[in-house]
Amino acid sequence: MKKEIDNNIFVTRTLNVLMIIMCLKTLGYFTLSENVAITRVLKVIIRVSMTFWVVQVNKKIMARGFIPSFHKEHTLGPFFYGVYLLLGYASLLWSTNPGYSLLQLVMNIESFYFTWIFMKAFVLFRMSYPSHQIRFSRIMAPGVFIILLGFVIGMYVNPDQFYRLTHGGEVARLGGYLMNPNELGMLAVVGIGSGCVELMYRNKKGLYVFMILVMLFALVKTGSRSSMIGFLLVVFYFINKSNQAKLKIAVYVGAFLSIPVIVQTIFIKQGDLEEVMSMTGRLPFWTALLTEGLPKEPWFGFGYMRIAYTEAFQSVHTYAGKMTHNTFIQVLMNLGFIGFAVVLLQMTFTLRALYKSKDIDDKAFFVGMFIPILINSFTEFGIFGETNYGILFYQILIWLFVFRYNDKLNIKEKISLKVSKKKW
Repeated sequence: MKKEIDNNIFVTRTLNVLMIIMCLKTLGYFTLSENVAITRVLKVIIRVSMTFWVVQVNKKIMARGFIPSFHKEHTLGPFFYGVYLLLGYASLLWSTNPGYSLLQLVMNIESFYFTWIFMKAFVLFRMSYPSHQIRFSRIMAPGVFIILLGFVIGMYVNPDQFYRLTHGGEVARLGGYLMNPNELGMLAVVGIGSGCVELMYRNKKGLYVFMILVMLFALVKTGSRSSMIGFLLVVFYFINKSNQAKLKIAVYVGAFLSIPVIVQTIFIKQGDLEEVMSMTGRLPFWTALLTEGLPKEPWFGFGYMRIAYTEAFQSVHTYAGKMTHNTFIQVLMNLGFIGFAVVLLQMTFTLRALYKSKDIDDKAFFVGMFIPILINSFTEFGIFGETNYGILFYQILIWLFVFRYNDKLNIKEKISLKVSKKKW
């Protein structure tokens, strides 16, 4: 009985610690100060310290007598991501700004290492306590909720800091200078998707329903069109997994009736239909990038996270920009057709791992997170763009189906396990 109580306490504490780590790691991508130098220092400190912390958590799990013995599956996804990073490293030789390319590369390598350690610790933790229903959604949903609750409170306490004015000051969007509203909207949908996974398995759903409602409120306040599309797709996905016919009908009817309101209040701001059709000017920009910029460096691009010879791409046919607002065009400009082929292979093998996996919980979590970050990738930084937490989330998905606990221990591991069991 005492051992069971001790295990329950350890599981609860470890889940809370992992949630805090993921929450703070995500906050490490926010602009936490108007001073650029302070923001950069804070980002480095937060991200690196969270990596160090998760290493310590992994050690504590092992210290309780659980041997980190794994066999790996679906390794081609991480392999081609490594190839992508190596190509980015090689591009320092021809990058139009190698210092900036190296900075972006180092940050993405650091987060890739973090997710590798985090997922190994999580798999070991989950397999060590199989009766406790340890799911990744129990980490993500509360972590995202805490961040967005801070924004919801902030919008009332300090609206000047937590709101961003657009459309000539006529539209206020949640995010402020802390985070791009579209990126914040994507984060909200990631949290909602994780919350939906938890609703599938919990008898007492009240707390998670409250979390989802707060995150949905934050999503609406961001005014993010792409994230709202992601939200609808996520909801429809989880509703279709439900066996309750009445619930499905109610959701579909509600969604249909809400379409006019959503279109008017979120998709068409100030009644500007032309803005919507041009994707706020992105279509002409993408056209210029592909027809004017890409032909200059078609095979290997301008270097990691570079889209032109100068600091910004310029054209007489569109606005000037330092990033493409589309992660796939970003790859084309960064690393050319070679890099684009590597990225397509990487995504193919990651989705193949999803298809072949038999873990229902992880598959639901994957879809709930992948939908919003993929949609965001078509209009913002995205999963292969300049460093952002969308990359962090995608790296988690890359490792999600890779590590599986290996029950067949070698002699050294068996001896270590026996010694640890005597201790605990």
